[in-house]
Amino acid sequence: MQDSQTLLDKITALSPEQVVEVEHFVEFLTNRARKQEALGRLLTLAPSLEDAGAGCQSDDEIFAEVIAARTLRQSRRNGS
Repeated sequence: MQDSQTLLDKITALSPEQVVEVEHFVEFLTNRARKQEALGRLLTLAPSLEDAGAGCQSDDEIFAEVIAARTLRQSRRNGS
């Protein structure tokens, strides 16, 4: 693996447009890792949810929950 300074030197040599692409790729990798961690936590909880009697949700119920969570997160970001 290369050291950080070598990587920084390569990024510094890129055009501004390419630096933006690198930034987007790093964000993608970060988000992917975060999603994988969240999935791992969810899978760890799944047996406990089943034991507690939590039933399966339909696709429509899941979709509604996702929309509600996104709306709440957006309102928090906007200071509402």
